[in-house]
Amino acid sequence: MSREVRIYQNAGLLNRALAERVVTISERAIAARGRFVVCLAGGNTPRSAYELMTTQEYTSLIDWSNAYVFWGDERCVPPESTDSNARMVRETLLNHVPVPINHIYRIHGELPPIQAAEQYDQTLREFFRNRMNTGKPRFDLVLLGLGVDGHTASLFPGTTALREEKRWAVANHVPSLDAWRVTLTAPALNAASNVIFLVSGAEKAETVKSVLEGDENSAQLPAQMINPPDGRLVWLLDEPAASRLASQKI
Repeated sequence: MSREVRIYQNAGLLNRALAERVVTISERAIAARGRFVVCLAGGNTPRSAYELMTTQEYTSLIDWSNAYVFWGDERCVPPESTDSNARMVRETLLNHVPVPINHIYRIHGELPPIQAAEQYDQTLREFFRNRMNTGKPRFDLVLLGLGVDGHTASLFPGTTALREEKRWAVANHVPSLDAWRVTLTAPALNAASNVIFLVSGAEKAETVKSVLEGDENSAQLPAQMINPPDGRLVWLLDEPAASRLASQKI
């Protein structure tokens, strides 16, 4: 596992850095295998980056017709809910780029959580076995965010999903939110070729420092669990998010 930390002056430059990396990773994947398999993040941070990727500058550089789109987690809500990660990605990105509808694999958050998780686990296994000829979820790119509590995807501190070693997707009850989520597990996320954390804002600065420079404490900082053994890990930060780091790389 190799880890890079890149810091950008503002959110605009941060979003552009992500878009450029999506261009490069997608080009290489399509050249090698004819497809780009990406696992996207929900939440607020990537919204502007997704919107940037729908501009003419980037739609001409990313071959979305050969992209296959998955999600790292989902809230247990219908797809039209304003809380739905699938809806956010659809409205900011997928409705504006030519991804074939049968290349989009959302988590069915409207189902009972355990059923939704089991269905998504099976969908992932069938896709990677039949389309990629592999027994592991070898995404070309996984995009992740970071919560102020150290969670990523829906791997929240102290929750049962952190102990999962075999399943790729699980239902995870989050007591701090009194809610259920469906999330990919650390083994699934760590199977990727490339993992990118996109983190913005001063409110994340102390958490970024703890995750990147603090002692190992993945039970309370689940983002520390993401260490792809056969992949590349990149943290893209804006200056406010990186402001507490002792060592900074530009």
